[in-house]
Amino acid sequence: MSVSYTLLGLIEENARHGYDLKQSYDRRFGDAKPIRFGQIYRVLAQLVRDGLAEIVSVEPGAGPDRKRYAITPEGVADLDRWLAEPEDPQPQLQNVLFTKVVLALISGRSAEEFLDAQRERHMARMRELTKLRREATETHGALLADYQLFHIEADLRWIDHAAGRLAALAAEVR
Repeated sequence: MSVSYTLLGLIEENARHGYDLKQSYDRRFGDAKPIRFGQIYRVLAQLVRDGLAEIVSVEPGAGPDRKRYAITPEGVADLDRWLAEPEDPQPQLQNVLFTKVVLALISGRSAEEFLDAQRERHMARMRELTKLRREATETHGALLADYQLFHIEADLRWIDHAAGRLAALAAEVR
């Protein structure tokens, strides 16, 4: 799901064709979550079909014509909603959190507000899990709660670390 929003955020920055989009994606997110050209074109087709992106020009090339994609007003609204919405804490969430921070910075939205909302979502889940752990009658339930709590603690450390480095990251991604 975040690949669609990542591509929307990148075409919000400026209209791009698939090749440019792949290069921009790889430069900013490729280490964390690689993407293939076929996936980019498949997602772009879905975004156009759903009215979140549009083809703004078609340029002749050596091979097939190159379509340049831009975000629509509906796409901006959907991207705004996604970027403002904290994620439910879960293992392996870091890629989505990182992506949202970078896209917020690229677009001029508040990455700090997102991190604050995300911290609050994590703290709420941590309180729920702590209660479950206290009430667990079996070792299995307590260990599962501990597993989830340890991951949330790691996310919270990353959120605090990222908040302290927003200015430096903003300078790099713009």
